[in-house]
This record gives sequence, structure tokens and C-alpha cells, in this order.
Amino acid sequence: MQRPSLHMEKRLNELFQKYLANHCTAEEMEEFFHYIRESREDEALRRLLRETYQSIRNESATFVNPTGELVVPEREEKNDPAFRKPGPVYRRRKLLNRLLAAAIISGISFGIFHFLDPNVKQAYANKNQVLKKSSTERAEYKYILLPDSTQVWLNAGSTLEYPEHFDLTNREVSLSGEAYFDVKHAAEHPFLIHTGRILTTVLGTAFNINAYPERSSVTVSVSRGKVKVSRGSQLVATLLKGQQVNVSEKDERVAQKNIEVSSVAGWQQGNLEYDDERLQDIIDDLQRVYSTDIRISNSNIRQLRISTSFRRELGVNQALEILCKLTDTQLFQKEGTYIIQ
Repeated sequence: MQRPSLHMEKRLNELFQKYLANHCTAEEMEEFFHYIRESREDEALRRLLRETYQSIRNESATFVNPTGELVVPEREEKNDPAFRKPGPVYRRRKLLNRLLAAAIISGISFGIFHFLDPNVKQAYANKNQVLKKSSTERAEYKYILLPDSTQVWLNAGSTLEYPEHFDLTNREVSLSGEAYFDVKHAAEHPFLIHTGRILTTVLGTAFNINAYPERSSVTVSVSRGKVKVSRGSQLVATLLKGQQVNVSEKDERVAQKNIEVSSVAGWQQGNLEYDDERLQDIIDDLQRVYSTDIRISNSNIRQLRISTSFRRELGVNQALEILCKLTDTQLFQKEGTYIIQ
């Protein structure tokens, strides 16, 4: 690539500084973004952005990182009164962020990281991400909007861990429990859900994962799109709309079947549906749903497999009565605990 002329570089620098100071006329702004769209002067732009980035970072602990995101140390945000005062550094950060967003909108396919020195890019990519954790108690449900606009509905007694910002290659989260995901489509950035040994990979789709730690398997059900499920390094299933797979974490068992799309994440609508489930797994689920204690006194029936369904508002007592009829057992209560024997 040819080095830009000194005149061109001087003009680019002049326009850039005017933009940062918010002094560009409409004609000057159009001229500046013309350079960006054409990408002919990317080496000069890279140098300008690198210098400006370093200058901003030196002036304040709060700075725009190489992805164009505003980094605010927690202690400043909570304790520093000056944090909320929009001084010159803050305005420059805001303007730089606007510049980066406008550049992307203008059609720069290489993105902001291509403006930066490869060493800076790699150092940031390897930086440990700060993880956030969202959890629900028994009988509690939660809606979460992830940094990429993916939507998650977290079922009772579940935990989702995710980074404050997704990196440039993958979007990765960890789930313990059950959640329904509606993943924001991004063709070059797969969305990965880790649940023990099981890895679920998607691009943009909607699906449910049941992966409570006390269960011996992970169940993935798809209501829209396409999902890949792996155990360790082995791909075990590729699911489409209306398909479900049950993958054992303890052995090699994999069971795939077709299901009604309306049954995916039925818990969101208050439907408690169990298809060929172990009695113990159903009881564990009812304990989470109703926030109560239930015990099976006869260990011989814990592995019984049952198919049944009922509405959540039916209540724990009637739900257990139904299970007792199906298993030819009796229900008792002692000191606030339900006992099946």
C-alpha cells in the first residue's frame, strides 16, 4: 500500500482533530468520511486512532478500549463525583465512539481493530474478561438481555455466567440450570453455551437448554433455527426447528426426537411437561417450581420414568397427588416436607 502524501496526511489529521472537537462543517465531515469509506488512507487512520486512544487513556483511568467501548473502573463510577461531569476527556471519548460507530455504518468491513496495532489488538483480546453472574432462587424467574442483545429467560434455581462484553470471535456463556435463549444473529460470531461437558453452538436461533447439575443429562430443544450440540470434542447432534436431543454427561447415550414446537420452554407459560422423565428429576423440578421440600422415601421408585403434564397454578399438593396415582404411592406431610412412599 502506498504511503499517503504529506499533504493528504496533514489534511486527514486536520479533519480528524476537528471531528474530535466537534468543529467540523458538514462539508468537512463528508470529506473525512469519504476517506474512511474509500479506505485508501487506512495506515494514516490507524496511526491517528492509535495516538488518540493512547492520549485519552493517559488523561483518564476511564477510557475507550480498542473495541470502541467505554471502560469505567467500578470505583470511579461509584465514588468519584467528577465521573458524572462531562468534561473535555469525556466528550472526546463520546466523539471517538461516535466516529467508530459511523465508520462501521459507512461500510468499513475491517472494523476498529484493524485500525490498531496488532500487538495492541492481541493484548486486549487476551485480557481476562470480567464475568457477570445472574441467578434465580427457587420459584423465581428472570429475564436477561446480554451484551449482543441476545435474550435469555432463566428458569428457577438456575445460574448464567457471561462476560461484560463479548470478544471479537465468539460469544460464550455458561449455564447451570435451565434457560430459554433467543440468540441475536451474527454470522461470523457463533454463540456458545457451556453446560458441563456439553457445548451448544448457534448463530441465531431460539432454543431451550435443561442442564440442572443434579440431572445426569442435558436436554436441548429447538423452536427456531439450527443448533449444534457437542460432548467434549465430539459433535453428537445437529438440531432444527421442532427437534430435541438428550445427551448423557456420564456415558455415551444420545437420544434425539421430534417434538411440538409449542412444548419448547413450556415452563415460560406455566406448563409443567415431563416426557419419559425420571421421577426423581420431576420431584427436583417441582421443588424448584414451588420452593418446597419433597422427599421420596422409597429409593426403588426414584428411577421410574413418567410422562405427565399439568399447569403450574394447580399447586404442589395436587401435582404430587397426580404423581402418586401414576406410581401407585402415597403422599404424606411431615414438618413442612412432602414425603412420597
